[in-house]
Amino acid sequence: MNNLKNQIMKKTSFFFFTLFFISSILIFPKTSYAYPFWAQQNYESPREATGKIVCANCHLAQMPTIAEVPQSVGADSVFKAVVKIPYKKDLKEIGADGSEVPLQVGAVVMLPDGFKLAPQERWTDEIKEETEGVYFTNYSEDKENIIIVGPLPGDSNKEIVFPVLSPNPATNKEYHYGKYSLHIGGNRGRGQVYPTGDKSNNVVFTSSSTGTINSISKVEDGSYQINITKDNGEIATEAVPVGPKLIIKEQDKIKVGDPLTSDPNVGGFGQLDAEVVLQSPYRIIGLIVFFIGVGLTQILLVLKKKQVEKVQAAEGI
Repeated sequence: MNNLKNQIMKKTSFFFFTLFFISSILIFPKTSYAYPFWAQQNYESPREATGKIVCANCHLAQMPTIAEVPQSVGADSVFKAVVKIPYKKDLKEIGADGSEVPLQVGAVVMLPDGFKLAPQERWTDEIKEETEGVYFTNYSEDKENIIIVGPLPGDSNKEIVFPVLSPNPATNKEYHYGKYSLHIGGNRGRGQVYPTGDKSNNVVFTSSSTGTINSISKVEDGSYQINITKDNGEIATEAVPVGPKLIIKEQDKIKVGDPLTSDPNVGGFGQLDAEVVLQSPYRIIGLIVFFIGVGLTQILLVLKKKQVEKVQAAEGI
């Protein structure tokens, strides 16, 4: 009897736990399901053959992104790749529900093969302080060299530090010393297009018909329905979601492609390439030896010159 009760209690607990887990995903979605998640789900690699990072497919507006990477690094060493995402302070955008929300940022760093996110036990105190509150994830299980971050609150993360571990060619012959390329992307704000191809409410809506605006009605959810009487008498309907502000009024004459709303977007995406040299310790040693040799040669030349001058002075030349 006791065993039967225990089994029933276990099954009941498991049922409620599963129900809570599913409801927490559906009702309380996490921010990590935002734009980086879409890129991971829809693209095997975040960089297309043309060199374009796929974030630009949804984030159509362009804004600058700045990167700071060391000119050269040693083997098996931890260095910082800093991605700067500049924009005006306290800037807000419209959310999916049409309300104003703080701007969020995200970044992707495509490292060369062999480079990867440095393990936390090798982070310095400075790196730990600079990355507090920032969560790094790999683009996929088999792509440790591609690191993504975001979305994060923009006002406190305009500069994101990526701790990177370089490979060691001495222990792994797959890698070699030399120059490597990094591909970096930085985004602020929501996209204008969803991965499905549908427009978000963070874009300019335009007319698909030519004619006269007959009526503008507001729907309960805050969106608008615009009826346009075409030149042939037919009625066309345009739907504008909640968020963008209308710039037209009834009886206005419009053409195909004319804007119906202002542009609500204040964000944008930018990408750039950077280079880093994986420096061989033997080359550094050789360079030091070369500098020492040049220095000694110069000293010997000066001493020889003085010796010749003394001989010439003694001989009266």
